[in-house]
Amino acid sequence: MKYEKYIPIIGMAFMLLLVQLIAVALSNPLDANDFKAFQNPEDTGNVFIWVAIILIFTGFIFLVIKLNKKWIIQAFILISVGWTLMYVFYALFSVFLPPGINLVLTIILSVGLTVLLYKFPEWYVIDITGVILGAGSASIFGISLDIIPTLLLLVVLLIYDYIAVYRTKHMVALAEGVMDMRLPILLVIPKHWKYSFRSEKFDKEEREAFFMGLGDAVMPTLLVVSANFFVKDAAYYSFQLIGNMNLPAIGAILGTFLGFAVLMTFVMKGKPQAGLPFLNGGVILGYVVGSLIAGSSILGGYL
Repeated sequence: MKYEKYIPIIGMAFMLLLVQLIAVALSNPLDANDFKAFQNPEDTGNVFIWVAIILIFTGFIFLVIKLNKKWIIQAFILISVGWTLMYVFYALFSVFLPPGINLVLTIILSVGLTVLLYKFPEWYVIDITGVILGAGSASIFGISLDIIPTLLLLVVLLIYDYIAVYRTKHMVALAEGVMDMRLPILLVIPKHWKYSFRSEKFDKEEREAFFMGLGDAVMPTLLVVSANFFVKDAAYYSFQLIGNMNLPAIGAILGTFLGFAVLMTFVMKGKPQAGLPFLNGGVILGYVVGSLIAGSSILGGYL
């Protein structure tokens, strides 16, 4: 294999790392503004609410595609993107801006980026938005779910992704059905610099880019954020720009990339792969090893 073929994989790994590091950096500003998805992070019932939402939304997308009303999906996702960006930007700017200026700047950036995404969905616009969106979403849910609910969610989604890709294969059909809408529900890594996502023909057998579902970046990052936020009996290490990070969280990041490396060996064979069995499995393994090294409880404050 030529060296150039590794460049997109390195690019994908870099974006995955960006999502995780930005998510950790956002956790304290989001918490300070009380931007949480669930008020009781220890409640395992939150996991079933999340899974129910995923199943309902998946069914909704298939129904809309069947009715040939894809604009409904596009409108819904763009509104959701703009809304999430507002939470992220407001929490970030609240660190150094007064509320009034913060609100104005947040609205301008959120609306502007969403409009740019709609008008000019080139791969780098998709990726920039996707990284911000993925990091913000992972951070919001990561500070909203304690260790046990997060572990339970990752295991459930690991199994669901395996079934959806390899058994029922509806996840592959879903991806193919919405990919031509060019929305930030995936990360795009071109195989060459002349690539244009706007001109991509998705009926070709040989693709000119690698694609990673945004959920594959978000889900393992939940545990990274949750470990750093809720595990209090492990020493923290200070990193410039990112903030403090403990060994369980660092282990979770390293575990993610172990899973990513294994995943890429299969992806390079040219067939769609379920990402979460590898990524969730890796992040859980890394978290456990990091916790053992740190001498902290694997189940956080539960034991």
